[in-house]
Amino acid sequence: MNKPTTPSVPATPAAQPDSLIEYPSLFPIKVMGLKVDGFVHAITMIAHEFDAAFDASTIELRESKGGKYLGITVTVTVTSREQLDELYRTLSTHPMVKVVL
Repeated sequence: MNKPTTPSVPATPAAQPDSLIEYPSLFPIKVMGLKVDGFVHAITMIAHEFDAAFDASTIELRESKGGKYLGITVTVTVTSREQLDELYRTLSTHPMVKVVL
């Protein structure tokens, strides 16, 4: 009797990369919230907190069609997966932020 063959086992997790992103890397993040005073400043301060060399002149703004919401794209230099995860957590939990992409 023939024994069924065992499917090949994929490489161990340690052999697989943790991320498809190479670090350091410029990484754009889009943040959306209500268009209110202080929103852009708050997001700029968070970007500076995670990237001391962040250039605020690179911020891109886009209003919603009705003008109620504002999309802010910040491009930060990320140096690790942990830094990027913490940046997303910080932005996501900010009271002025509705969505982070």
